[in-house]
Amino acid sequence: MFDSVFLDLPPLQSATGVVQLPGSKSISNRVLLLSALCQGTTVVHDLLDSDDTRVMLTALRQLGCGVDVQGTTVTMVGLGGQLKQHDALEFFMGNAGTAMRPLTAALAVLGGDFTLKGVPRMHERPIGDLVQALRSLGCSVDYLANEGFPPLKIGKPNLKMDAPIQVRGDVSSQFLTALLLALPLVATKDIHVDVVGELISKPYIDITLKLLSRFGVQVQQQGWSRFTIPAGSKYLSPKDIYVEADASSASYFVALGGLAATVDKPLRILGVGAASIQGDIKFIDAAAQMGVQIRAEPNALTVWRGNWEVQTAFLKAIDLDCNHIPDAAMTLAVMALYAHGTTRLRNIASWRVKETDRIAAMATELRKLGAKVQEGVDFIRITPPTHNSPSHTGWRFASIHTYDDHRMAMCASLAAFNPAGLPVRIEDPQCVAKTFPDYFEALFSVAKADTVNIPVICIDGPTASGKGTLASMIAKQLGYHYLDSGALYRLVGFAASQVGVDLDDEAAVATIALQMKIGFDRDRVSLNGIDVADNIRSEASGMLASKVSSYPAVRQALFDLQLGFRKLPGLVADGRDMGTVIFPDAPLKVFLTASAATRAERRYKQLISKGISAKIDSLRADLEARDARDQSRSAAPLVAAKDALMLDNSNLTIEASVTQVLEWWDKKFSRFAPSQL
Repeated sequence: MFDSVFLDLPPLQSATGVVQLPGSKSISNRVLLLSALCQGTTVVHDLLDSDDTRVMLTALRQLGCGVDVQGTTVTMVGLGGQLKQHDALEFFMGNAGTAMRPLTAALAVLGGDFTLKGVPRMHERPIGDLVQALRSLGCSVDYLANEGFPPLKIGKPNLKMDAPIQVRGDVSSQFLTALLLALPLVATKDIHVDVVGELISKPYIDITLKLLSRFGVQVQQQGWSRFTIPAGSKYLSPKDIYVEADASSASYFVALGGLAATVDKPLRILGVGAASIQGDIKFIDAAAQMGVQIRAEPNALTVWRGNWEVQTAFLKAIDLDCNHIPDAAMTLAVMALYAHGTTRLRNIASWRVKETDRIAAMATELRKLGAKVQEGVDFIRITPPTHNSPSHTGWRFASIHTYDDHRMAMCASLAAFNPAGLPVRIEDPQCVAKTFPDYFEALFSVAKADTVNIPVICIDGPTASGKGTLASMIAKQLGYHYLDSGALYRLVGFAASQVGVDLDDEAAVATIALQMKIGFDRDRVSLNGIDVADNIRSEASGMLASKVSSYPAVRQALFDLQLGFRKLPGLVADGRDMGTVIFPDAPLKVFLTASAATRAERRYKQLISKGISAKIDSLRADLEARDARDQSRSAAPLVAAKDALMLDNSNLTIEASVTQVLEWWDKKFSRFAPSQL
């Protein structure tokens, strides 16, 4: 998962390959609560691992439920409808509506001394209609701050089930779901739930009913207006249950295939298909109306674009009632950027009370990209940027604010396929952890970009200038890949010495370089499957690297290997010739330097901290000798690229150096024109 403050997406052109989707959030949290409430042990397979499911698991552990997590398989030992913990428990629910609403209802009917709270946005999301319904049943639920909103205080109930329970259905279907999940716990007689107003998001209620059936409770239904929990209902464990992949998450890749895949190189989406129980699978019908070609199998989708010009990237505008696909409809809003004419999405009032006000948020961000947007109480109309000019001047570079909303971030990534070839900045990309922690990794596994458009930041400089530390920190800040070219040469020297190759034999050393299998994973550096990070960080290894890097044959052997690190979304590379030889077209080149005295002092402190004896004078002499050798070698001598920005960090902290480089990059990226990167 990307943990950078923002993620810069270069212009993307095509997509092909296979994507395995994570489990459905809606199904995952329903199944977890049902497994906790029933008697016996339930093994849940393919569970979504996300912020929302972790919140639910934590709460269920607090209640005394047995929970054993092994990857995406969770073994739950249920409570049998009886709480083991009743008193003075406080639950933090984050911003997880699928955990907050059902757990509130279950705890309210069972009773105890409970407090439920969340992040500030959760305290802005309405829950008053659910609370009112619970109070009519005799539950004790009080507001601790603003009327109608969390945080909540729950006490012991005095249940009375003589009259039907009424709940509004036109704000959020989660209120009805919460009641349907909780009421079987106290169904000593038939319990009727009447829906007041039109029920929105009916497919999500259908998911709830199907899962209740899997756990032994058959709810009787009169249309979408009355639901009856039969007397004597009791939860029974299905023993094993599999969580279907998330149909809402599939929407981004259906859109991606419709924009950027071809019939001969389609995009295949695994884990959800025509047999899905999720209402959002109906998104494929809406996408097909816009011109996306889709072949649906029971548990997979194959997607490609229709017969339209790639450069104009036109889909068909639609006018659609989206009540049945409220979450996936957000993807249609971004697809509208690529459509002929104006797209109107209707009956989406529930967007207003989600993780953010999604109608307002979507309107604001699409306008940044150049679209004309009109928003109403329950609709949004989108006219795309101008497509018909050769330069597509209607499109604009934008930094997309995501409002701590996972779906805003994932939707916005599709804007990187714009026909103007402009990049897109996604703010707070880690918010996708709510439902799809590896979304961007999945996107980059199938999305393609012209190599010249994949940004590279080169940080070159002499030995002990701190370029490795600086480059790795920049890479982490930007969410880019990291290439420590010095490590490659250290690996060559180390590998050659391990097998007894004469380091004066250039051809033999180059052969070793060609045969190496190298991997980088954070602080781990693997050589032929073995972690050798500590081995190659010694002073002796550094001297070997300096020697073998002077061989033209070795440099040629590693040339293509280094070019291969240029992958989406971008690369930060450090070394001595990154900006001059390996990536001469890099949009930002930094030549990092410091005085020999400063570098010797830094190296001395580093060695002493590791218990290695050293003398500053000797270290300085070695550094100056190595500088002279690196600067005078015939193959790629150490020299600043003509367009490099000079950064002397003799008197700078590493934090100050990072800030400076990020400021330079921000200016480069924000002033982007298609021909510059």
